[in-house]
Amino acid sequence: MNASDTRKFPRVDLDVTLIGLGCAQMGNLYRVTPYAESAGAFKSAWDAGIRYFDTAPFYGFTRSERRLGTMLTDLPREDYVLSTKVGRVMTPDETVGPEEDGYAEPLPFRPVYDYSYDGILRSFDASQQRLGILKPDILYIHDIGRMTHGDRHDHYWQQLTDGGGFKALGKLRDEGSTKAVGLGVNEWEVVADAMKVFDIDCTMLAGRYTLLEQDSLAFMNECAKQGVAIVAAGPFNSGLLAGNKKFNYTEAPAEILARVDQLRAVCEEEGVTLQAAALQFPLAHPAVATIVSGARNAEQITSNVDWFAEEIPASFWSRLRESGLLTEGTPLPGIGA
Repeated sequence: MNASDTRKFPRVDLDVTLIGLGCAQMGNLYRVTPYAESAGAFKSAWDAGIRYFDTAPFYGFTRSERRLGTMLTDLPREDYVLSTKVGRVMTPDETVGPEEDGYAEPLPFRPVYDYSYDGILRSFDASQQRLGILKPDILYIHDIGRMTHGDRHDHYWQQLTDGGGFKALGKLRDEGSTKAVGLGVNEWEVVADAMKVFDIDCTMLAGRYTLLEQDSLAFMNECAKQGVAIVAAGPFNSGLLAGNKKFNYTEAPAEILARVDQLRAVCEEEGVTLQAAALQFPLAHPAVATIVSGARNAEQITSNVDWFAEEIPASFWSRLRESGLLTEGTPLPGIGA
């Protein structure tokens, strides 16, 4: 597969490249990333034909949007697809410390959750100004769900429903301020709930449909049936399948590490690179339009593109299925369900 190939969203006149660049690292995720390093990653992605870029106000407490906007606005607007997110209003705060929420040296704007009608519109307006781009192509509601909010989930969910958050999202789509709307989350269950009350076009689902886990398979099948495009983010499960020890942004538990070891053993026996399998796997599902992976520098982009193009024999996927390492009925590249 080629990173520059495209797929169309079922409900929207929008084509995205098969690989998108996630820009959390531009916001100093886990460690400081100098601007020149971020710019090198962006240029490498662009040179490889990648034309979908995803950011959020939360990434670096506005740093990622500022950096990405500076890079994109030097290029023709019609040549790329951009997504950003709403749900946090970034509020000036001089008490922001040197490390917050996993970001090194965040900018002095503290995120305040607000999924209400006014909060969505305020967040969107601020993103337009930071990016220097009036109409991002895709707008996601960011991090709604029990995984993020715990016992406060019902409160924030009510902001989206009774408080008009979904109404604001629909307004922005209807007036042409964005082409597609959906959720950008780490849990599929809340997307299923959203689909019952609001007409979404797409969902960025991070880490929940990967080579490591497919508990969301029935949900994915329903998205394919309804024409809801899936942007499969986090194909390396926070980097675990790319060589680090993180899972869901924290240290991976022993049972997860053991499963990765099983996957790696099959890869070694079949002569397949684990990262290549992780990148290619999600796109076999008919709901998936693109995968989004973060990269800190040009070298990581080059590696991702090379892994994406690696030829993987059908015997490898059959072996995974026979080993019980994939959920029954999971579509596989070149094989199907």
